[in-house]
Amino acid sequence: MRIRRVASLAMASVLAGTLLAGCGGGTGNLPAASGSSTGTTGNSGGTSKYQTTYGSKQFNNVTLKVELFDRSNAPSGSTITDNRWTKYCQDAMAKVGINLEFVPVPRSDEVTKMQTMMASQTAADIMLTYTYSYAESYFDQGGTWDLTDFIDGEDQAKNLKAYLGDEVLNIGRNADKRLYGVVAKRATTAEDNIYIRKDWLDDLGLSIPETPDELLSVAQQFVQKNPGGVSNPIGLWPCMTQSLRMAFSQVLDDSLKSQVAFTEDVIWDYYDPGMKEMFRWMNKAYNTGTMHSEYYTMKGVGAASTGEDQYKSYIVNGQLGCFEDNVNYGIDVLRGSLLKTLQENIPTAQLTSIPGLKNVNDGKVHTIGYSKGGLICFVPKTASEETVEAAVTYMDWMCSKDGGFVIYHGNEGEHYEMKDGVPAVKDAQYNATDKDWIRTDLFITGNQGYFNSEEEFNKTTATEQPQYSDLIIKSYEDSEAGEQAHYGTYTSPSTPELITDLNLAKNQYEVSTVTCPEADFDTTWQEYMDTLKNTGIDKVITEREEYYKNVK
Repeated sequence: MRIRRVASLAMASVLAGTLLAGCGGGTGNLPAASGSSTGTTGNSGGTSKYQTTYGSKQFNNVTLKVELFDRSNAPSGSTITDNRWTKYCQDAMAKVGINLEFVPVPRSDEVTKMQTMMASQTAADIMLTYTYSYAESYFDQGGTWDLTDFIDGEDQAKNLKAYLGDEVLNIGRNADKRLYGVVAKRATTAEDNIYIRKDWLDDLGLSIPETPDELLSVAQQFVQKNPGGVSNPIGLWPCMTQSLRMAFSQVLDDSLKSQVAFTEDVIWDYYDPGMKEMFRWMNKAYNTGTMHSEYYTMKGVGAASTGEDQYKSYIVNGQLGCFEDNVNYGIDVLRGSLLKTLQENIPTAQLTSIPGLKNVNDGKVHTIGYSKGGLICFVPKTASEETVEAAVTYMDWMCSKDGGFVIYHGNEGEHYEMKDGVPAVKDAQYNATDKDWIRTDLFITGNQGYFNSEEEFNKTTATEQPQYSDLIIKSYEDSEAGEQAHYGTYTSPSTPELITDLNLAKNQYEVSTVTCPEADFDTTWQEYMDTLKNTGIDKVITEREEYYKNVK
């Protein structure tokens, strides 16, 4: 996973509610379900207890509360809970007797807020998180519903199962194959890019760097020779380090070790010997003045997100020569079209992505991508049995063309036109203020959009900014270049109790190992490893090794 902030609040205990009996309802004058047919389940041959394919049941004015991430980005005239698209969802649910309400939660504080809501039994009926370990722990403690009986079965949640597929759906199952949550399908597994000022390279007669040492040399020359003629040039900003991690990893040729390592960054730091050399490389970059002296206070290793605007300003003002960040970060409309603003300020500026760096051990390009699952939706026990049925029905509708597709892409003729088999954006600026600001958070069963393939996603995303279409496609292709690995989704039993303290140590030492004097690096790194060991990380490692040995 990307280097990220971790809430310091330990996970609160779950106060489990009691099961409420009765499913109620019947069929009435309903909208047609996409490919649905009520009847018997494939396993039992009897009538299903629940009907969760949208349109297969008329509810009796059931209230369903759904968490909605709030990024404080609603345009004038709208709020996060009162806008064109929340009303669209509410109208669709009203047709089947569901009264839909949205519960806003600040995206920057979602873990802490989730913990508080779960502990106080004030959680929404559908809760969201990107941290599977929390969702599974709540389930293990009896605080959330088992969704297996609401989804498994031939006639249940048909849109949901068709869109997600077994591979994604099964990510939300525990070791006993019970569904503790519904995992969103990622439209792309691409994670990050290294971006570099191509015009600076050309001015200095330099080639695209292919190795970590070449990248460091290029970044140092950006600072020393200042080809842009800007004040205080910054050579390098490692906001994410995933490309660098893959360039230094020493476990790539061992399938067991790579599965153990490629999970939380703190586990990767401890388990993969190559991470010490990666941080040594960053320490050298810092001590030679190649990196901003206070990068960690803005956006980067252990940094809070409050300084992101300052970080972006270094990009658009032409001071930053190279950075590693989320895939397409330098171009994305929702992140402010940074390249567009840069070129408005400096017309000759050129920004390009580069493929992954060659690994220092085997000389090959390796990249890592997300698993096929994104966030996970779970249902607390404070919801009644029929509310759970309504919750799954809502998620099922989200997986239909009338649901998730419209929420993400909008309406044909207004927001997009079909070209070459994909919805091509008509006016990116209009879409940004009309729907794009909320589409990714409202569409809870998909991450980064409603698409059937990564190729479809790449082509559609490229239409958002036609002037940069080639670079957008290149960015996604570069992010998945070479031999690609994926993050694991397994959460070991001790992870939920230990991960907060482990990540607190990570946030502290991933800064100090980079910023300490070069002569102190080895000592500082050993302090980091000792702290993780004393915090109990070996228990997590042992559990992960045993799990993947059994899987293999």
